[in-house]
Order: sequence, then structure tokens, then C-alpha cells
Amino acid sequence: MTSRKSLAISAMVAGAMLFSAAVAVGQGMPRAGHGPMGHGTGHGMGQGAGMMRMLQGQDTTAAETAELRDLFMFHDRITRSVTLLPDGIHTITESDDPQLAGVIVSHVAGMVLRADQGRDPGVAIQSPTLDILFRNRHLIETVLEPTAKGIIVIQTSSDAETVAALQTHAAEVSDMVERGMLAVHEAMAERQANAGHRRGVLMR
Repeated sequence: MTSRKSLAISAMVAGAMLFSAAVAVGQGMPRAGHGPMGHGTGHGMGQGAGMMRMLQGQDTTAAETAELRDLFMFHDRITRSVTLLPDGIHTITESDDPQLAGVIVSHVAGMVLRADQGRDPGVAIQSPTLDILFRNRHLIETVLEPTAKGIIVIQTSSDAETVAALQTHAAEVSDMVERGMLAVHEAMAERQANAGHRRGVLMR
């Protein structure tokens, strides 16, 4: 049975998508997920194709992958602040670009809905902290507050491991907002190096 929380988040996602599409039509720009916003169609095509492959998960839609692409490609148009709470996080993620603001709301609400339903997207670039958050989803209380330019997320938990994962993931997202795909590549390289080190230890 679908919970009221899931229905509310679904409505928020739908509203964000409609808002983003309306802005795109009004400004004559391609809709989010259908080409780089505000750029020529030839801008970074090769790089964009490679990025799309990296962002496709075991359980992701084309729209979700395109949202991630837009967030990474235009990370310099996003502002983000994080306040660490004793039991969680308080984040504000916004953009002065109305279309990108709609993408932010849709992505955040969509990820919260996925967590509520236990549907891990399985994207190759995702942090291991997401595995903890999906596993401990029943221990997390989430409040979403849309703003004029994006969304406020408040997530709390009484479980120490979950609080640590929430705060680590918030920092990881902020790093991605600050540095885009560079932050992702560095994180992936570090995880691969750590995995290689662990395998070496086990083989000794």
C-alpha cells in the first residue's frame, strides 16, 4: 500500500517536473534532461555521452539520469549550505536558474521517495554512504520544504550510524556541488584504491 508520505513526495516530484517544463517553454530553452540548458546542442557532446553512461544505474529512469547530468554539468549554478544537527542535517540547495531549481527539487524529492520505497538506484558513482542510508531508511525522519529557488531538507535519526552517514553524505553532495564531476572521479579513484588495498591484505 502506498503511504501518504510517498504520495506527498510523488506530488512534489510531479510539481517540480511541471514547473521546470513550464519555465523551459517560457524561456525557449530545452527541457531539463533534453539537452544542456542555455548552451548550444554541440556543447560537450562526447563528454556528455560518457557522463550519461556513468550516471545510469541498475534501477534508474532516463529522466533521473538526465537530471543527474544537468546537476553535474551546471553545478556552478547551484548554491548549497549544510548545518550539522546533533541528530542529523539541515541543508538548503538552490539555484537562481529557475529550470535548474526545478531539477534540484525533482531530484531530491525523487531520491527521498526511492529511499522511502527501498529502491536503491545502483548508480556506479554513488557513495557507499547511500547503502547505509537505504538500509537504515526506516530510522530516518525527513522533512522537505520547497523554497522559491530550490529545497530545504531536514533529516534526523536516533541511530548514531545513520546520523554519521547522513552527515557524511551531505558533505559529499556539497563537494559535488562545488567541484562537479572532478569530485566524483576523485571519490571513485579513492574507493577503487581502497578496494585494491583490501584485496591485497586478504591475499597475504
